[in-house]
Amino acid sequence: MKANDHLRPILIGELSCRTGVPARLLRYYEEQDLLHPERDSNGYRRYGAADVDRVQQIRGLLDSGLTTEIIRRILPYLGCGIHVPAQCLTAETAELLEREAERLGQRIDCLSRNRDAILGYLAAVRASL
Repeated sequence: MKANDHLRPILIGELSCRTGVPARLLRYYEEQDLLHPERDSNGYRRYGAADVDRVQQIRGLLDSGLTTEIIRRILPYLGCGIHVPAQCLTAETAELLEREAERLGQRIDCLSRNRDAILGYLAAVRASL
């Protein structure tokens, strides 16, 4: 990457290559109001270097099980650490996040049990060799 590459616009194909997220999903993120590319006069989407990080963050949040609705609500406050002004957290959003945190905790417990079972299986097989 050249020194000025972070200043030039990124087209959707390049953003896809840099993030590993298919262009189809990038368009979906835009439909879900998670990404906000500029448009050229010919209609091509133009992304900035910061969008690479944003896409990776969206992907990580989706991979952790959050819905696009929840991500859309909290993403503006996750840019550089979590600095959410108290007035931005409505009772509805707090309840939604509490439910998601509980669901994620259950998922983590399940994943931990599965990891332990796999490691136990590997240890048993290796011991018998």
